[in-house]
Amino acid sequence: MCLTLAAWGWLSNLIVFLMEEFNVKSVDAALISNVVNGCLNLFPIVGAIIADSSTGLCKSPSTTQSAVLYSGLALLSAGVGGTRFTIATTGANQFDKQEDRDTFFNWYFFIMYVSAVIGSTAIVYVEDNVSWALGFVLCFLASLIGLAIFLSGKRFYCHDKPQGSPFLNLARVVVACFRKRKVLISSRSEDYYYGDAGKAEIVATTPAKNFGFLSRAALKTEGDLKPDGSVAKLWRLCTMQQVEDLKALIRILPLWSSGVFLSTPITIQASLTVLQALTMDRHLGSHFKIPAGSFQVLVFITSSISVILVDRFLYPMWRMPTGRSPTPLQRIGVGHVLNVLGMAVSALVESKRLNVAHNHGSNLVPMLALWLFPQLVLVGIGEAFHFPGLVGFYYQEFPMSLKSTATAMVSITIAVAYFLSSVVIDLVRRITGWLPDDINKGRLGNVYWFDDQGRDVANSGPDM
Repeated sequence: MCLTLAAWGWLSNLIVFLMEEFNVKSVDAALISNVVNGCLNLFPIVGAIIADSSTGLCKSPSTTQSAVLYSGLALLSAGVGGTRFTIATTGANQFDKQEDRDTFFNWYFFIMYVSAVIGSTAIVYVEDNVSWALGFVLCFLASLIGLAIFLSGKRFYCHDKPQGSPFLNLARVVVACFRKRKVLISSRSEDYYYGDAGKAEIVATTPAKNFGFLSRAALKTEGDLKPDGSVAKLWRLCTMQQVEDLKALIRILPLWSSGVFLSTPITIQASLTVLQALTMDRHLGSHFKIPAGSFQVLVFITSSISVILVDRFLYPMWRMPTGRSPTPLQRIGVGHVLNVLGMAVSALVESKRLNVAHNHGSNLVPMLALWLFPQLVLVGIGEAFHFPGLVGFYYQEFPMSLKSTATAMVSITIAVAYFLSSVVIDLVRRITGWLPDDINKGRLGNVYWFDDQGRDVANSGPDM
């Protein structure tokens, strides 16, 4: 909770911080924000943060100032990215029963979203209205408290014994299969290596018939084994379990790829919504003004509420006529549908915002930023189905040796989506002209339609 509180305290307001304190152009700030988010989820890739500085009356940051900024972002990326989803894995590993793990994941996502709400509102308010320095100090204190709590419980945790990197074993399968590419595949099970435990090692995993060529990695040939039965050449002979692990991972890749295409529009929307909010009337009453960086909090609020409603009401109602809970794939499918609806609503709202901007001819659009709420609510509900569904699917389908890394697949999905969103935004800006620095002169709605339908809408009318 403390980690998420600290992370979203600075992350949700990063675009505004870059624009106000470092004079970075709006779209460039969105690109930097997306890359930083990608680094958080794909630590330690932090070298891709590149942005143009503003020119004009404001003084551009010096080389030293830029170095300090990017060094700080790199450290933050390493700190948050190295712990965000490994905490979920560590927590799940404390339980033996799958239903206990499912309950833990529900609480994990609920706490994560609630913490993001607090960080994106209370701390962002301090940053915008009191002091950036004080806001960052609060993030530091939250991280420090979280670390102290984590270390205080260390003696109570169940610790897994180190068994070597499973990804190294997967690499060994690929190398061994290549080295034996000319060896004929045998139909006799005794020709394959099952490890010291024999066939009992893979009792829980039925050998898959697909990707049969990978079985060459476990095919015993002359010189592979020592006289005592141990492996003589680790990069030439693998166990059948290791082969089956790689097969299982390959079978998951199509769904993982679809998760990237689902998450990319969400990440694009998250950054562009901030730019929209900066041009709209964000007042609630005569004295309070919603910080632009806090609009994303509605996604977290909606997701946290939806996780509870789905777990306590929707799933029991589903089980009454069917006798079983929705499968992870069904939950992911619902998330896809809601994401498409969210992008469509985003495009329609932007169409209205742009019309109002053109009619009034000013940078500040006389339109309430509350119009942005429906699209964020739809995305929030979708996340309540999608991300827990992904975690459940990976835990269900991953081989035993990779259970502890299952949640990292979700993190990698988000990371690739953020990096891909930066590429999409930059390409759209360079090729179409839809995203100038002043979005009131652009066609941001086309970007949402492009995300929604996956096709070029460059010839669409100006109201799209």
